[in-house]
Amino acid sequence: MMKIMNSSMLIMLIISMLMMITMMVSKKSLMDREKSSPFECGFDPINSPRISFSLHFFLMAVIFLIFDVEIVLILPITIMTKFMITKEWMMSSLMLIIVIIMGLYHEWNKGMLQWSN
Repeated sequence: MMKIMNSSMLIMLIISMLMMITMMVSKKSLMDREKSSPFECGFDPINSPRISFSLHFFLMAVIFLIFDVEIVLILPITIMTKFMITKEWMMSSLMLIIVIIMGLYHEWNKGMLQWSN
């Protein structure tokens, strides 16, 4: 029992020493304005390097991903017809489709599917 405790203490000591060494080595010395600015052939940049990102585009991408995952859930329904009782299969399929349609209705009702305001 003491061997296990000693070895675990030694492991914890080594891990904490490694963490402290990596934190000291990885720190950046000084943030220089020239080093943090984008380089454009030695000249100051003409435009801002940060292009504004449309939040509505991001929301559309998230909605697409959600419905994409739901389609992946729908695809195995056809395979499950062989392994389930027809009534159970119909109820589970209907419940999944109702949840998807309710989500689509909610997003449509909130105006999230309209590209321009």
